[in-house]
Amino acid sequence: MRPQIPAWLHALRSSSGQSWLRAVLVVVALYGFLVGVALIEGGIAALGAGFEQELLDSVTNPLGGLAAGVLATVLVQSSSVSTATIVALVGAGTVPVDLAVPMIMGANIGTTITNTLASLASLRRPDEFRGAFAAATMHDFFNLLAVVILLPLELLTGLISRTAVWLTGLLRTTEVGVAPPPSPVKVALGWVADPVESFVLEGLPAFLGGPIMLVLGLGLILTGLVAVTRNMRELVADSVERAMNRLVGRGGGVVGIGLGLLVTVAVQSSSITTAILVPLVAAGVLTINNAYPMTLGANIGTTLTAVLASLAVVRPEGLTIALVHTLFNVIAILLLYPVPAVRVLPIRAARTLAALALRRRSLAAAYVLGVFIVLPLAGVLLLH
Repeated sequence: MRPQIPAWLHALRSSSGQSWLRAVLVVVALYGFLVGVALIEGGIAALGAGFEQELLDSVTNPLGGLAAGVLATVLVQSSSVSTATIVALVGAGTVPVDLAVPMIMGANIGTTITNTLASLASLRRPDEFRGAFAAATMHDFFNLLAVVILLPLELLTGLISRTAVWLTGLLRTTEVGVAPPPSPVKVALGWVADPVESFVLEGLPAFLGGPIMLVLGLGLILTGLVAVTRNMRELVADSVERAMNRLVGRGGGVVGIGLGLLVTVAVQSSSITTAILVPLVAAGVLTINNAYPMTLGANIGTTLTAVLASLAVVRPEGLTIALVHTLFNVIAILLLYPVPAVRVLPIRAARTLAALALRRRSLAAAYVLGVFIVLPLAGVLLLH
């Protein structure tokens, strides 16, 4: 007599049961992926501990400030932390506002390294890597293009800093004395990431703890990325993919920008928002064209928390620098996104680089080291 199959096991074997199981696996894998991102951020920050403020404090010219902003943000892996440090330096009178503006622009570039590193986890799977690397680097290329246009404009006219000073005068009449509550997503990631970080970094010196954190983070990212992409392909039917891309692409990308902004404000981290997009594009659930405006929305969203918090600081320069960060991202979108011929440039550059990196994998590592480490470091040393 054949043993009777339990009802719960029969339910799991059904198509609907398998779909629910895959959905749970996607959530767990995505959580592991984001914990890996958090561990990478902690590892990089440990390697650069104590160096960031000294680096920013030594800037004497705008191009050096740009390079220092990139390198400092790479070292601490948080544009919010970099911005807070810059605000403190400006408030103390150590760094003038005109030098702080290019630092903020550099911070916008440096914060994208985490997603680019995350995309390297799929390097051995060509179909996934092409989408993941392009989804990550389009953020890099947009921010680089924005700096190429807006930094000379700022140096010639002071457009961003003057506007920020004017807005500061309007907003300082209303103070917000309570900082926003911590993001539930960051709290949830901290349940795993914080104990691991404490165990590794407190028991080992930074030059060992940092690399170990990076290895652990990349391992989790690799595992999570594989699980997310495989299960998402099975879970999401073609009709759902089309509906999702229609929704995000509606309104010429405005919906996507708004969605990216809202998600980033909710989780208080552009890295989390854009990191989620990497496996979605790799799995083919979201097209790179529709992930693009969500990335731009995340650029704005990550600055709003700092603006709210800076309304309560004593010195008005804190609000001014926070507004510089917001204005830079808003003006960049207004200049680059509405014009179709210009809008596609970051996507085309990202796709071209991904195709080249598929043929020569060492190019991907060279790109990350060159853009985020070598060039900024050379800029700091030469333009000290």
